[in-house]
Amino acid sequence: MSKKIGIVCYPTVGGSGVVATELGIQLAEQQYEVHFISTTMPFRLKRLYPNIYFHEVEVSNYPVFKNPPYDLALASKIAEVIDREKLDIIHAHYALPHAICSIFAKQMAEREVKIVTTLHGTDITILGVDNNLKHMIRYAIEESDEVTAVSKSLKKQTEEAFQVQKPINVVYNFIEPVKEATLTEEDLKYKFGISEHEKVLIHISNFRQVKRVEDVVRVFNEVKKRMDAKLLLVGDGPEHLRIRNLVQEFGLDQDVLFLGRQDNVHDLLNISDLKLLLSEKESFGLVLLEAMISGVPCIGTNVGGIPEVIVDGRNGYVCEVGNIEDISSKAIRLLSNDELWNDFSKHAKEYAFHNFNSQLIVKKYEAIYDQLLNS
Repeated sequence: MSKKIGIVCYPTVGGSGVVATELGIQLAEQQYEVHFISTTMPFRLKRLYPNIYFHEVEVSNYPVFKNPPYDLALASKIAEVIDREKLDIIHAHYALPHAICSIFAKQMAEREVKIVTTLHGTDITILGVDNNLKHMIRYAIEESDEVTAVSKSLKKQTEEAFQVQKPINVVYNFIEPVKEATLTEEDLKYKFGISEHEKVLIHISNFRQVKRVEDVVRVFNEVKKRMDAKLLLVGDGPEHLRIRNLVQEFGLDQDVLFLGRQDNVHDLLNISDLKLLLSEKESFGLVLLEAMISGVPCIGTNVGGIPEVIVDGRNGYVCEVGNIEDISSKAIRLLSNDELWNDFSKHAKEYAFHNFNSQLIVKKYEAIYDQLLNS
């Protein structure tokens, strides 16, 4: 009889949503019955799977509430699905609100269920500094049956910030092998007006201040002084307009392409030569793996889980936050030396595949589920 797993996650673009959805797909292929509980269908569920189900959380508007009570609606839906579908495990991605709502649902449900909570970072590094939420996050961690973190750095931060007694297992995010490109490299470059000789740098984020997209533009400005190049900026967010103004200020309008949000970045990575992730906080950096599995070397900052993904001097470089001169120098060195770039590209692909492949990581989650259900 197959195990029944409920996955509570954000359905939108972002590391946690991607990993949660891909995990559900992988589990379904291993004959698990998977139930997603969220506000909308997870964006990565592109096709029909016979053993994947989606349960929509509907929030009612009551005049007595200033804001619709989403958390209560989510907890109620989780409890309903636990009992109706006879779930064995709820896997909550994020302590708040998903783990807290899952714990509440567990108390309401008639059926016994185990709760696995995966910490992805924002719940610890941003929400965790709010004293109004700190006790709730600690409670979510302590009351979960199993807790995982996506990097050693995040585990350490959690233990130091919350003084939790609950053991935390590190289970890295994972990456799927590169899918076949829908367009040839030549066609895609032509579509975007990129010449064959131009180097292509890429940055993918939600354009929040913490991502330091301004630094990406400043680095590109230095690279552009030394070689013909284009910068692909993928994503959208609160910093978008400010970054556009900075691009205009540097006179880079014709060389920086704002591509907005893209569900599938594989084709874009296929034409890229260098990935930049220059955040001041980053619990893991799934976009780095997406680049590396495509053979794209990366430059990242020495924060959070980034040094656990980039092996400095082998598949990319790790630099200090805000050190534009050092980052630019290393980008230019890599992009102007074909032999060095080919070596980094080869090691990037090998390192991503051997250390973060889906089969390896999903087996770790399966072992956690088995241990909980057999204890």
